[in-house]
Amino acid sequence: MGMGTDMTTRMGTDMTTRTTMTTRMGTDMTTRTGTRTTTTMDDASLLQLMWLASPALPVGGFSYSECLESAVDAGLASTEGDASHWLVQQLHVSLARSDLPAVAQAVEAWRAHDHARVASLNAWVLQTRESAELRAQSAQMGRSLLEWLRNHTTATPAQIDVLARHEPTYPIAFALAASATPANVRACLLAYAFGWAENMTQAAIKAVPLGQSSGQRILSAITAEIPAAIDHALALGEDQRQAFAPMLAILSSQHEVQYSRLFRS
Repeated sequence: MGMGTDMTTRMGTDMTTRTTMTTRMGTDMTTRTGTRTTTTMDDASLLQLMWLASPALPVGGFSYSECLESAVDAGLASTEGDASHWLVQQLHVSLARSDLPAVAQAVEAWRAHDHARVASLNAWVLQTRESAELRAQSAQMGRSLLEWLRNHTTATPAQIDVLARHEPTYPIAFALAASATPANVRACLLAYAFGWAENMTQAAIKAVPLGQSSGQRILSAITAEIPAAIDHALALGEDQRQAFAPMLAILSSQHEVQYSRLFRS
């Protein structure tokens, strides 16, 4: 009887404790959920950003390695560790200083209907591509995304006409697609950066080559660095964007005449 009483008492105590914990968890979840609903996008907007970040988006991103293939050929990224380091450095040295701030500023320009600024940002992206193949990549993916926008309700006909007047680049076309959602600029950059990371990881798997598990480790390493890269991009002003990655430019130029290659850049 004593043991039964003790067990009942303990179980009652445990149940009370669990109830208290459940109540606290419920309060925490309510608080957190309440906070999220006031600061983040709705489901449809989140899905739209996920769609834009997907490698399945028909813009041809899978056909480019952004000269990672040349880095592999030169012995600079011929292992999982080296490839991971290369891509993380590319994220910080190149993407965080050029594409990401350009996308952020273009999202704001599209939302403000500042078409002169959109044109200026698009021209800057074209001018800062340091090799013919990198420029061709940005322009081809920009045209493909423009055609995708023509067949969706994401952008207005007037916005599509504005973009079509220029040689559309992928960062600026992406900004147009993302600007149609109520997502904040940071969320738009998260989608852009993760889409880039997935494409580059797949390029590493094919070019090094690597297995899927290695690819997932590389993607994990890049993803962990994305928030800091976005912080840097959002802190840059109009005259602080830059495109200065000499080794990337040299390898891209070498890739244009590389004897054997899988990728267009």
